[in-house]
Amino acid sequence: MSFLQRVTIVVDEYDPAIAFFVEVLGFDLVDDSSSLTNDGRQKRWVVVRPPGAETGILLARADGDAQAAVVGKQLAGRVGFFLQVDDFDATYERMRAANVEFVGSPRAEPYGRVVVFLDIAGNRWDLLGT
Repeated sequence: MSFLQRVTIVVDEYDPAIAFFVEVLGFDLVDDSSSLTNDGRQKRWVVVRPPGAETGILLARADGDAQAAVVGKQLAGRVGFFLQVDDFDATYERMRAANVEFVGSPRAEPYGRVVVFLDIAGNRWDLLGT
């Protein structure tokens, strides 16, 4: 058996990213522990994931200029993450109340309702539901 265990999102700082994913999106904080970089410097290992999901998101603080340059641009401006929710309207309103930045208005597509939003790093996500 194989499955995608986690993906990485490069962020500016850990704590605001944790707050966004946990408090705004409602994800679970799965791990927040001390770790080391490959060259022995301190870092944190931070993993969040939607409730009930197996695949987590590693929130990796940018380390150096090259990584800082990709914060919010990891997917070259494309939608690269897709959050499926049971109650689109309630989730959309909760996110709007939390000042999440949306790109456009919700629209109907053959696969359901969708609206693009930006995460704390500036990456584009689709919020999907019925």
